[in-house]
Amino acid sequence: MSNLEQEHELPGNPSLPSSAEDLLRLIGREEGDYKYSVEDFFRNPEQTGFQLSPNGDYLAYAGPYERRQNVFVCPAEGGEPVRITQETERDIGGFFWANNNRIVYVKDSGGDENFQLFAVDRDGGNPRDLTPFQNVKIEFIDDLEDQEDELIIGMNKENPMLFEPYRLNVQTGAYQRLAPNDNPEEPITGWMTDHAGRLRIAIKTLNGVNQHIMYRAAEDQPFRTVVKTNFKESLSPLFFDFDDGHVVYCVSDIGRDRSEIIRFDFEKGEEVGSPVFAHPEVDAGSLLYSRKRKVLLGAVYTTWKRQIEFFDEQRRQMQKRLESLLPGYEVVAVSSNRAEDKYMVRTFSDRSLGAYYFYDLRQDSIRKITEISPWLNEEDMAPMKPVSYKAKDGEEVQGYLTVPKNKEGEKMPVVINPHGGPWVRDSWGYNPEVQLLASRGYAVFQPNYRGSTGYGKSFWMKGFKQWGHDMQNDITDGVKWLIDSGVADPKRVAIYGASYGGYATLAGIAFTPDLYACAVDYVGVSNLFTFMETIPPYWKPYLDMLYEMVGHPEEDKDRLHAGSPVFHIDQIKTPLFVVQGANDPRVNIDESDQIVQSLRERGIDVPYMVKYNEGHGFSNEENRFEFYKAMLGFLAKHMK
Repeated sequence: MSNLEQEHELPGNPSLPSSAEDLLRLIGREEGDYKYSVEDFFRNPEQTGFQLSPNGDYLAYAGPYERRQNVFVCPAEGGEPVRITQETERDIGGFFWANNNRIVYVKDSGGDENFQLFAVDRDGGNPRDLTPFQNVKIEFIDDLEDQEDELIIGMNKENPMLFEPYRLNVQTGAYQRLAPNDNPEEPITGWMTDHAGRLRIAIKTLNGVNQHIMYRAAEDQPFRTVVKTNFKESLSPLFFDFDDGHVVYCVSDIGRDRSEIIRFDFEKGEEVGSPVFAHPEVDAGSLLYSRKRKVLLGAVYTTWKRQIEFFDEQRRQMQKRLESLLPGYEVVAVSSNRAEDKYMVRTFSDRSLGAYYFYDLRQDSIRKITEISPWLNEEDMAPMKPVSYKAKDGEEVQGYLTVPKNKEGEKMPVVINPHGGPWVRDSWGYNPEVQLLASRGYAVFQPNYRGSTGYGKSFWMKGFKQWGHDMQNDITDGVKWLIDSGVADPKRVAIYGASYGGYATLAGIAFTPDLYACAVDYVGVSNLFTFMETIPPYWKPYLDMLYEMVGHPEEDKDRLHAGSPVFHIDQIKTPLFVVQGANDPRVNIDESDQIVQSLRERGIDVPYMVKYNEGHGFSNEENRFEFYKAMLGFLAKHMK
């Protein structure tokens, strides 16, 4: 039996016939009509995530073994790859070279996000579980590039709410705590080292809303508070200056609407000189620098797509050369050796996952390593275009519209796809969900509603306490704009989203029930009260911040009740498909259970897909295949 909704019993739920299996059968009848299958869009790549070893002699990459992503190693100049991990239950979550001979990687269990750290030699020998602790999550602080056998990680080993920094030996597994973090009332929620790997900055969160950025000139000194901020304004350290050990490059929006990159002297407690980078329309992103030459290379930022302003002429010329060798693509140097003369380069676009290349700077030679998804022809994919529209209160909202090939000028079925987060943003690039839907004849609309990041502090803050209110209105106004523009067939508009996007899906059919023909909720919030009661323990230090951004369960009780779809079941008449990972630590399965049970108690059959080896989204490819096939069946049933 497949683990669909019939395996997941809801307390007090009346027995109703399953319909998720019917959706799979429906899409099975249609799949032969299309050039590309669901599997083509969502299968694991044969080779991806390439990284050069520090000496540049070897490549490591992720590839499938028994349907799970594992780590492989091969010589950089070519040769047979060696698989060095043997994971069969869960994809490896990420990896990197600790030194020329050893690779470290992370994985969780069933989507619980309690990532553990493992290490293995490049030939597959000497495997070791470096963090063999139950229900412990790790985070990276410093890979200690100049100290080959050690890393600095954070672990919530002593208290699930608090991460403490540890120096960890990747050969022996020996570890040493570097600093305490034992006060839940004033937890340290961030740590930062200097270029020598010394722990110099700690960020303390008070009451979930205030931050104290603490500094010390040397590790034998105590931390002292230098900067105090509220979460509504931020100073985010990036890395230390190469010449002045007290100065740190930071992203800051203190005293400004859009964040800028500045230099901050932590000894004096003041900003130094003019901003390093600022953009008039969007927030500054991050800085690139050369560890070898100890110079800034450029600033990364996102307008409608990712862009770089280069400061270093040598790096500018290298980028110009790469773009001439690989025209028509966004070209990114994703990895280099320590000498910075050999690079792994990847291409990107909105219609392709791109390819990896090996670039030798000294010889000015480039060699293609692999296409990531060679079974997809980018000429068959649909372009993703930036759009903007006015919300009903005059607010300018940015977004993206993907129209199926050769469908311009027609009134089309449209899938509204609000992003998760919600405090992130959509940006230009290849999205397999979007391309799958476009291949089936659906236009896809992705609005960056207010509350999305990247457009300045005021636009972000306009989303505070607006779940189900102004944030949702922006999505609704986007649908109306699509209809008025002649893009959308008003009788064939669907809404689909994950996480916050799943919440927006439920809110859409609860508060604007006549707008949508059908809806798909993927790991979405249904009840704002229970959502904040079931957050993972390591989010607890930020609970008061959530209260300010989403709403306080007592002070904003009426607003949260009004914005919770589960309390407006009587208004829902749109066909709904709900999808959930049973081990989701962010959006507890109870969120999906509540909405499904409430609708079924009204006698409404809601297809409900639950996967018991997944968390906040489906990682295992067979689960992805099943979900997207069922979703296509659901859309076909209600949109055509």
